[in-house]
Amino acid sequence: MNRVEGQIKGNQETVNGGAERYAIEISGLTKNYGKHRGVRNISLTVKEGDIFGFLGPNGAGKSTTIRSMLGLIRFQEGQIKLLQRDAVKNRREVLSQIGYMPSEAMFYPTMKVKDVIAFAAEASGAGRAAGFAAGNAGKETGGAGAAGSAGKEIGDVGASGSAGAGRRDCAEESERICDLLKVDREKKIEELSLGNRKKVSIVCAMQHKPRLLILDEPTSGLDPLMQEAFFKLILEYNAQGTTCFLSSHVISEVKRYCRNAAIIRDGAIIRVDTVENLSKSNLRRIKLTENGIVEEFVHTGSMKELLKKLEGRNVEDLLIEEPSLEELFIHYYDSREQ
Repeated sequence: MNRVEGQIKGNQETVNGGAERYAIEISGLTKNYGKHRGVRNISLTVKEGDIFGFLGPNGAGKSTTIRSMLGLIRFQEGQIKLLQRDAVKNRREVLSQIGYMPSEAMFYPTMKVKDVIAFAAEASGAGRAAGFAAGNAGKETGGAGAAGSAGKEIGDVGASGSAGAGRRDCAEESERICDLLKVDREKKIEELSLGNRKKVSIVCAMQHKPRLLILDEPTSGLDPLMQEAFFKLILEYNAQGTTCFLSSHVISEVKRYCRNAAIIRDGAIIRVDTVENLSKSNLRRIKLTENGIVEEFVHTGSMKELLKKLEGRNVEDLLIEEPSLEELFIHYYDSREQ
């Protein structure tokens, strides 16, 4: 167990204290877009204190699941509980304790960074729900545009509370995160690169110290140094009790930082397990030389079956290797077996 894995395990044990409490409970979630598939019969649970990976290729249903969780889109069937509360019936209460970071960071282009961050914190008390956290409401809710819809998104997810207290709390934390991520607060949004806009969305999502972070492809656009700084923040928040739900297709991130993960493909969950167990497989990468010609292939059966397959062949050299985690997940993605 490396240092990161040990810290994550210790964080979860401290938060859970041996009790089975769930930050996310999804049962039978189904969402279709007319005749087109969204997600079907999604069920999964995420324990409090976990950093949970949600893996799948583009178009698998990751964002649809997340948007359903947050009430940004309506689903046809199923139930979602966040922080032990019904996410539909208690939406505003639940969202006040969530930090959300969409995959695309879109804000009012002419506003300064410091004003966007303050607006996100101030609009609904203690920076509640940060549905604005990436100002993506226009795209999420059907396309009225980032500038026109971001305010509506804040209003939708806001709740009553002490705005003054929220401002003080968020101001201190937002300043700390800005310093860590090297965010220039004086620049206008339109002057920022994709990576720098992404950093602003991180600040907006995390400044109110939420109990649950829902992160949709959070590191896309960030350079390696900023990715490392971002995950340092995630581990810090997790140590303080925050549960993190990390949607990604970057398998190395999940391998390093997540203890448990779900794999989604074609709108359905195909496996939920620990990352350690997901890494175990009878899949093997085979490289053999026969009559001077090198052949490589993947074998998914037993060694006995492999030997039988090679029986009668003029094998001059044979190399059998375990696949990387990346190859295992590609196998999950590409397999048509249910």
